[in-house]
Amino acid sequence: MGGKREDYISWDEYFMGVASLAGMRSKDPNTQVGACIVSDDNKILSMGYNGFPSGCSDDEFPWERDGGMLETKYAFVTHSELNAILNYRGGSLEGTKLYVSLFPCNECAKAIIQAGIKTVVYKSDKYKGTPANVASKRMFDAAGVEYIKYSRSGRDIKLEV
Repeated sequence: MGGKREDYISWDEYFMGVASLAGMRSKDPNTQVGACIVSDDNKILSMGYNGFPSGCSDDEFPWERDGGMLETKYAFVTHSELNAILNYRGGSLEGTKLYVSLFPCNECAKAIIQAGIKTVVYKSDKYKGTPANVASKRMFDAAGVEYIKYSRSGRDIKLEV
């Protein structure tokens, strides 16, 4: 009789994988970000990715990064973290953990804090040192939200669908 399989993925790998997979749903041509909210007993509560709000056609709103405010995506796109928070229909998110592929901006940080999420595990800190990033970390520190850089195991996880 053989023992159990030893090469299974960790919880962090699993949830960051789910967040990354959610990000693949984004139609943004430049940045695909995914988020996954998890309970303290490792149950997925909600997911989100960056895109336009429901009912706003991604064929009728701009995806551009440059131009006037109303000519770019920035006035219209909802970030993955906020989508994951808004997609949750189960009540309180107090004490939960958020896995996200890109460190949250200051606007998402506010929503994360207000939702009661206590831990953020992020894969990339691409905008480290920018005003929005510094503001996020300052608010997280003040509100007692722990943020942890995802530690990649180094192994490739292949998904066949």
